[in-house]
Amino acid sequence: MHVAKSGLRALGIAESYSGRERSTLAGVVMRKDLRIDGAAFARVTVGGSDATDAVVRLYTRLARRDINILMIGGSVIAWYNIIDPAAVHQATGLPVVVVTYEESEGLDEDIRRHFPGDVERLAAYRRLGDRVPVRLRSGYTLFVRSCGISPEDAARLCNDFTFEGRVPEPIRVARIVARGVVRSSGGVGFAPDDHDR
Repeated sequence: MHVAKSGLRALGIAESYSGRERSTLAGVVMRKDLRIDGAAFARVTVGGSDATDAVVRLYTRLARRDINILMIGGSVIAWYNIIDPAAVHQATGLPVVVVTYEESEGLDEDIRRHFPGDVERLAAYRRLGDRVPVRLRSGYTLFVRSCGISPEDAARLCNDFTFEGRVPEPIRVARIVARGVVRSSGGVGFAPDDHDR
């Protein structure tokens, strides 16, 4: 993948939820020139372990061969439902960049407190590894985990896709869309299909 390519397309993925059972994931396809040319949705179980599958399902629903990279807003979503970037990379064949925005001491203790004895969830969190701080041209710092792409190229793409502030545009727009879907449906998200039950 040539990160400098002007026609490069990212699939930005972000979530929104207001209920106790399901979270809505929105995916927005955006070119490097910030043109949007696609969208898809999936559902995730709050407190579950299906976030990785939901991300892959969202990508698959688009049925597109022109997406070059996935940019995801956070690895730990929907109340400790953990996205595995390596598994997403393996399933899609695409580089994955996961972005967060705050320094953190880690979530080990929170996971132990909320999910006592859940060794699989704790192991999934620990497999995520460390985040790499990226200083953006906008002056903000974000934190990146990447798979299938070098940290340097991931940082360059974050800069290229960030118009202002600290949130790359594909993720920012996906977050807006996800919130809009949840609000317009009274907080329950869209109607589930057979794959989302």
